[in-house]
Amino acid sequence: MNSSTRLEGKIALVTGASRGLGRHIAAALAAAGADVAVNYANNVQDAEETVRLITTAGGSAIAFRADITNEAEVADLNGRVEQHFGRSIDILVNNATGPQPMLSIEESSWQTYMDQLEFFVKAPLLLAKAVLPSMKLKGEGSIIHIGSEVVQIGNANFSSYVTAKSAMVGMTRSWASELGPHGIRVNLIAPGWIPVERHEGVSTEGYSAGVPLGRVGEPADIANAVVFLASSESAFITGQCLSVNGGNTFGI
Repeated sequence: MNSSTRLEGKIALVTGASRGLGRHIAAALAAAGADVAVNYANNVQDAEETVRLITTAGGSAIAFRADITNEAEVADLNGRVEQHFGRSIDILVNNATGPQPMLSIEESSWQTYMDQLEFFVKAPLLLAKAVLPSMKLKGEGSIIHIGSEVVQIGNANFSSYVTAKSAMVGMTRSWASELGPHGIRVNLIAPGWIPVERHEGVSTEGYSAGVPLGRVGEPADIANAVVFLASSESAFITGQCLSVNGGNTFGI
């Protein structure tokens, strides 16, 4: 199958796609032939730059602002994407994240935990509820969560983030069981450390020394895995948590 047509005719929504990992995921989906809805929360300039990079390369994309933790805005986002492309969403990539504070247990509050759950549990739920009616009518769809290797590592002073990412694992498996009969697949990709803009100036030497493949990941490593799970090449894969981290951990 031609790599530029494997997702032809599909509509993909990528949350948090204005920069970082989301931008690379959106670009890879577009390069595979999908029409891409680039979701962003605040920075329209960054979102438009993602769109520019995609369209310059011959792909199809448009930016959509929405707070994905707000039910009304999610419903409106889904409607706007359908109206623009004339078709419903086939691929949902839950990538968006917020601040990730490193705090001790004593420094943490319940709100600290809730802040993480808003992005990694509430937002995916709202988005799924918005796209599922049309996916069920079509009898197919792919929902891909971006998790993290922290679920296995259990990083100290990071429990709110680790807890919320852990919840995504259970959610993935339960949704896969429920939605499988409708032809809808649900999977999770657990990246290792993938340096992007916000990591600029941070040394990767200590981390990469412990990775069997001897390096940190690149955004393309995750983006390529997303394209695979979005495509028919993974048609018999659902409920799985794929660790993409050079062997730093071994499955969830």
